[in-house]
Amino acid sequence: MSEAVIAKKSPYVMELEAGKDYYWCTCGKSAKQPFCDGAHKADGDFAPLKFQVDEAKKYAVCGCRRNDGKPFCNGAHKNL
Repeated sequence: MSEAVIAKKSPYVMELEAGKDYYWCTCGKSAKQPFCDGAHKADGDFAPLKFQVDEAKKYAVCGCRRNDGKPFCNGAHKNL
């Protein structure tokens, strides 16, 4: 399996809506970071990760693609 591109060495801090479907980019190649725009289709190793949040508020969404708490930042970018 290919390794994801590091789109950003910090999280994308953004307001997310409760109950809305979001599709997190797993390949790191999307022009609409941190969300999927279909750029992964050229590489069959990746697919977007669908997620929702229970509460409308600001979240830190992973930009480095090296965490275990996908799609949310767990600080893994600090080790890059």
